Amino acid sequence: MERRFYSLKMDVYIKGGRWRLDDPVNARGEPIENLWLFVQGKSVELHERLRIPIAQPGEPLDIGFAGTALTPVVSERVASIFREIAPDDVQLFPVDVDGQTNPFFILNVARELRCIDETACKEVQKFSADEDLHADRAGEYRSVIGLRIDKSKVAEARVFRLWGWPPPIVLDEELKDALEANGIFGGKFEEV
Repeated sequence: MERRFYSLKMDVYIKGGRWRLDDPVNARGEPIENLWLFVQGKSVELHERLRIPIAQPGEPLDIGFAGTALTPVVSERVASIFREIAPDDVQLFPVDVDGQTNPFFILNVARELRCIDETACKEVQKFSADEDLHADRAGEYRSVIGLRIDKSKVAEARVFRLWGWPPPIVLDEELKDALEANGIFGGKFEEV
């Protein structure tokens, strides 16, 4: 049976109002040096515990995306599923979320794969070398609509980011099913 994969997205239709998380800060309330640290699909070293301020109060979510870089922040329930099913693909960093006593974690997907199936996607636009602003990103994706991946390039990965197009978190069906079976709140899935 062929494996199926899904992108994990923010569920923007939360009844009762969703909370909105701000950019991570250090214990002194100072912005971290690199906001994009946790969305690059690479392992990171973290030398201090971070804090997530609340930008807009609302219902706490099991899966949230904080600040400008959409840093994934997950509840203990979600963290335990990633720990069990995809321990080689993720890092989980305890984080203090303002006003919350329950444990939360920054979810760093520490695996990046080059597997976008450009011919199967609805539309793909890339950065070119002659662009002044983004010449350093030549070959990476400016936009991907109707994302599809080449499953033959995934190997044993359970969850990963995409080379050249880091916004989506892509996960396999077993991980998606485990999250859904535990009634996660705040995320939704779209097959890729």
